[in-house]
Amino acid sequence: VKFNNCAGNKGVRYETNSLDFKVRADGTMYAAHQVQMPSKQLILMVTAWDPQTLGRWEAIVRFLVAEKLQHNGHKPKGRKTVPGELAQQQSDTLLPWRQHHSANGLRRQKRDWVIPPINVPENSRGPFPQQLVRIRSDKDKEIHIRYSITGVGADQPPMEVFSIDPVSGRMYVTRPMDREERASYHLRAHAVDMNGNKVENPIDLYIYVIDMNDNRPEFINQVYNGSVDEGSKPGTYVMTVTANDADDSTTANGMVRYRIVTQTPQSPSQNMFTINSETGDIVTVAAGLDREKVQQYLVIVQATDMEGNLNYGLSNTATAIITVTDVNDNPPEFTTSTVSINTSAHLLRNGVAWQQKVVRDGTPRATCTRVLTHSHFGFSRPRGPREKMQHFAAAVDYEMNRAFMLTVMVSNQAPLASGIQMSFQSTAGVTISVTDVNEAPYFPTNHKLIRLEEGVPTGTVLTTFSAVDPDRFMQQAVRYSKLSDPANWLNINATNGQITTAAVLDRESDYIKNNVYEATFLAADNGIPPASGTGTLQIYLIDINDNAPELLPKEAQICEKPNLNVINITAADADIDPNVGPFVFELPSVPSAVRKNWTITRLNGDYAQLSLRIMYLEAGVYDVPIIVTDSGNPPLYNTCIIKVKVCPCDENGDCTTVGAVAAAGLGTGAIIAILICIIILLTMVLLFVVWMKRREKERHTKQLLIDPEDDVRDNILKYDEEGGGEEDQDYDLSQLQQPETMDHVLNKTPGVRRVDERPIGAEPQYPIRPVIPHPGDIGDFINEGLRAADNDPTAPPYDSLLVFDYEGSGSTAGSVSSLNSSSSGDQNYDYLNDWGPRFKKLADMYGGGEED
Repeated sequence: VKFNNCAGNKGVRYETNSLDFKVRADGTMYAAHQVQMPSKQLILMVTAWDPQTLGRWEAIVRFLVAEKLQHNGHKPKGRKTVPGELAQQQSDTLLPWRQHHSANGLRRQKRDWVIPPINVPENSRGPFPQQLVRIRSDKDKEIHIRYSITGVGADQPPMEVFSIDPVSGRMYVTRPMDREERASYHLRAHAVDMNGNKVENPIDLYIYVIDMNDNRPEFINQVYNGSVDEGSKPGTYVMTVTANDADDSTTANGMVRYRIVTQTPQSPSQNMFTINSETGDIVTVAAGLDREKVQQYLVIVQATDMEGNLNYGLSNTATAIITVTDVNDNPPEFTTSTVSINTSAHLLRNGVAWQQKVVRDGTPRATCTRVLTHSHFGFSRPRGPREKMQHFAAAVDYEMNRAFMLTVMVSNQAPLASGIQMSFQSTAGVTISVTDVNEAPYFPTNHKLIRLEEGVPTGTVLTTFSAVDPDRFMQQAVRYSKLSDPANWLNINATNGQITTAAVLDRESDYIKNNVYEATFLAADNGIPPASGTGTLQIYLIDINDNAPELLPKEAQICEKPNLNVINITAADADIDPNVGPFVFELPSVPSAVRKNWTITRLNGDYAQLSLRIMYLEAGVYDVPIIVTDSGNPPLYNTCIIKVKVCPCDENGDCTTVGAVAAAGLGTGAIIAILICIIILLTMVLLFVVWMKRREKERHTKQLLIDPEDDVRDNILKYDEEGGGEEDQDYDLSQLQQPETMDHVLNKTPGVRRVDERPIGAEPQYPIRPVIPHPGDIGDFINEGLRAADNDPTAPPYDSLLVFDYEGSGSTAGSVSSLNSSSSGDQNYDYLNDWGPRFKKLADMYGGGEED
């Protein structure tokens, strides 16, 4: 079996689907043991696989089995054995299981047949199901046999692609096949009796899908980019395009061929490139590639299967962009031999635009070298078709040089391509005329440094910080001003630049960095347009002894008995050496108790120890004055107060808790008073909580009915008066207002009352509900209250004759006095007696009859 994996077949292993045959490492197939061949042909599947890449390749091997020759070397009698006759067409019915009789008449089971592969074309139009083959066993004459198939495509996904008639053994394909989805199927045919017992051994069935040309070639990329040097010879490789066809590559359906369809532009020839029809390699086929004429070609490439047959094959196209790269085949050349430039000195210092032309080439291989005959000029980078010519020496002074004559030479750094016979350099003359412009004043000593002692008085002259105007032929005045003065310590004379102090300079200020104060000044001329320059003045301040030392720490604590601990003290001075330490620490003589109770022991020039002189000092906080003197010239001293907390200490020399409190100034009486206050506060909070709970309890036990004195009656509500006729506009509104007193009520005739007035009379006594009623008495209590309310004539609503005020004459609505009560004799009002005492008066009026 010949196999090539394009890597030398290193590590490739072979295997077959049969235990009777094996494959050696060199591809030779051999029988693993003695094999009896039951049929005229044998088909095996050989698999080559790479254990490193896990790639697998399969191939079908078909053996034609010849008849065994006699031992004498003669062929058996009969017709000749022809290979074509061995490869007979298989019939529609396969008998994979056969029974043979031995010589003694006993039945002997021989090896099963190996069924040839079944070929099924893809994209079949049916009709479906379509019969493929019929499988049967010769035992079906004796017993009823049921056939079935298993494997991928039958009972495994994809399901039910193939089916079999369990009785007749006819095998069908149920739908169109797609070789690109799956190229082969491996099924097993089973034969069992009606009870499910195996009658024959399972037989392997191999079904191969025959490829059809149903896929176009597809390019890996739609656009390919390549390059080729200009002037390349015919046959020069450019690029490779690749197209893949999903069809079977071993047939014409998957064999792709390439060709060039169009080339744009078609200059200098319409066929500048050609392509290998099988590999897709694009090469040059004609000479004349010139980047200066054509820089890029667009080539349309077509890929066609069926070995490039345009009548039957399927095609696809892609675009190849071929860039012509430059080679150094053209020398540089100036556009003109002489150039005149008029520019200012300022622009000349920054660079003058210099236009030069490289005739054709512009790649790094054609980079040019420029040479100037004037040593003060050169070319700035980057170098290209347009660059700047710059003055490299000192600034150009119009008063010194008003014109320059230069010669520029340009040449290739790399040699010209072979076969080019031309000069490799070019020259040009350049004349530069300088025009005068207003230039800014400048300070000759910028970042000027002066030294002086701090503390100089206000108005002291420090220095003169003047600028120079380079324009000698222009009569201009220079004015000075401050640009940056952080502490506002300085003044500058606007005319001559003299610097004076506006405040006392303090070296210890936050504006000083490393003993240096920095200010910036501006010098401006009166030219057109005006120009200005800046200068920085640095003042180094020399320290003087103007700061007294400060004692550290400000607070400390010590035990009430000596020799247990001491207080380490030091000093801090804002000045610098030599106006700082060593320091002198001493106690003042007044008051005398200071030196009596305390003593100072010197440790070194910066530190000392403060301790008790006496054997015992009462706990408390003491202000101890200490005089600290520095080493300046003259020395400065400062009397500082340190708060010392004296407290009882434990055996380790640490203040105890009680001692710390006592040292803070609180005695036993104060502590007891604080505790009593805390207890009183807690008692008040507890009493308040108890009172709140009792009030909540009383609120829940309140009577259900409201007391008579808490009753709230309706009041007359005043609304907007709409009025009647014109004669009703001046009526007395006071009669409709809320009465402020009860006199008019008491003086009215009995029986005539307003609806909003409460009748005057004896009020019944309502039952008093106990403070905590029994649950069983609630119903009785409600019933008693109901009866009392029904018998109370003073309870709302009030049954009384309503008297309306007189509204005046002439009203279009008329007077309500025309309304009169009347009753019909047919109405029976005796039922009003049954409505209770509240309707008794109404019953007497209407229910009494004619005798009333």
